[in-house]
Amino acid sequence: MSSQVPLVSYLTLGDPPRLIARECRQCGARFFDRRNACASCGGQAGFDDAVLPGEGALRTFTIVSVAAPGVPVPYVAGVIDLGGTSVRANLVNVKPDPDALALGMRVRLRTFSMGTDGDGVEAIGFGFEPAATTDQGVA
Repeated sequence: MSSQVPLVSYLTLGDPPRLIARECRQCGARFFDRRNACASCGGQAGFDDAVLPGEGALRTFTIVSVAAPGVPVPYVAGVIDLGGTSVRANLVNVKPDPDALALGMRVRLRTFSMGTDGDGVEAIGFGFEPAATTDQGVA
């Protein structure tokens, strides 16, 4: 039996895939991890799920040229603004060259296979690609 699992808990697979943040009921701050209290306002009123848009803007980036053994370089790491929520992720399907990237460029969520285990379970990761790219879904 073949199945897919998201690499991180805040990625939901589907058509389309989405990122889901936890939003503070008191101040609206968003986080991707479990919290007992808000790191922004200190509130303990709890959190609700907030589905983030699948498209956003590249706010900053760096081209990584040195990484851990086995990690292919160069690659682009960036911070993407998804409707006011910052997401750190790699950029995919883009040349790791400053001339191919621009602050403010539109990018969209892209899922891809991270590998399959012996039981046929496929881990799905995410990144962002230029919004002008025409293909969608799992690469």
